[in-house]
Amino acid sequence: MTSTETRTMSLTLRIWRQRDRTKKGKMVTYHVTDVSPDMSFLEMLDVLNEKLILDGDDPVAFDHDCREGICGSCGLMINGIAHGPEQTTVCQLHMRSFSDGDVLDIEPWRAGGFPVVKDLAVDRSSFDRIISAGGFISAPTGTAPEAHSTPVPKKNSDAAFDAATCIGCGACVAACPNGSAMLFTAAKVSHLGLMPQGQPERDSRVLKMVAQQDAEDFGGCSNIGECSAVCPKGISMETISRLNHDLLGALRAGGVPTS
Repeated sequence: MTSTETRTMSLTLRIWRQRDRTKKGKMVTYHVTDVSPDMSFLEMLDVLNEKLILDGDDPVAFDHDCREGICGSCGLMINGIAHGPEQTTVCQLHMRSFSDGDVLDIEPWRAGGFPVVKDLAVDRSSFDRIISAGGFISAPTGTAPEAHSTPVPKKNSDAAFDAATCIGCGACVAACPNGSAMLFTAAKVSHLGLMPQGQPERDSRVLKMVAQQDAEDFGGCSNIGECSAVCPKGISMETISRLNHDLLGALRAGGVPTS
């Protein structure tokens, strides 16, 4: 092989196939060849699906959209790790992270709150309902206020921005042994709770969102830390501590958690 030639790989893929949420699924083995290390993981699945379609087989269903690591649509368990061996989204995971001859087990997110729709695609509308439960902020509309009229401590603004980077991919849930959505919920609670605009509904927001999270069949948080370890945006478990602080404060103030 010369320096101008591109090294390619052959891989064995064991992929979860499930027709719909009412049917039982199983792992099915496929072989792919001529995989470029410069391909993204989803592009590799595209190659597999093209072959399956040409062979008259049903292509593998998987979630994807922007393929730029910002929408949170893609999500797979690769050899038991949410999003695979790198702390990034699946669409930004490149095949150079693997070696020729590797065997890859590819499965959907596994959680009570994420029922399988088909194959590797799951229903994550539970996340939308958690966000909706938080409601709106009561910021007045009209002329924009002067930018410096309400000072915000830099520590708070930085923490709020970090929490707001959550893309709702669900890797935190998939990685958690309890199937907890606490990191996701904490991020959505915190990015408003740290800012002046979020203060009027701060107590009701955390009560409603935590109650909705529990109603969606997610497990409880036991501070294992797997969620933060696989989060493609690196959201810290400090966010969960902040949620617990707000929740206890709301309960002490006489709030009642209701979905």
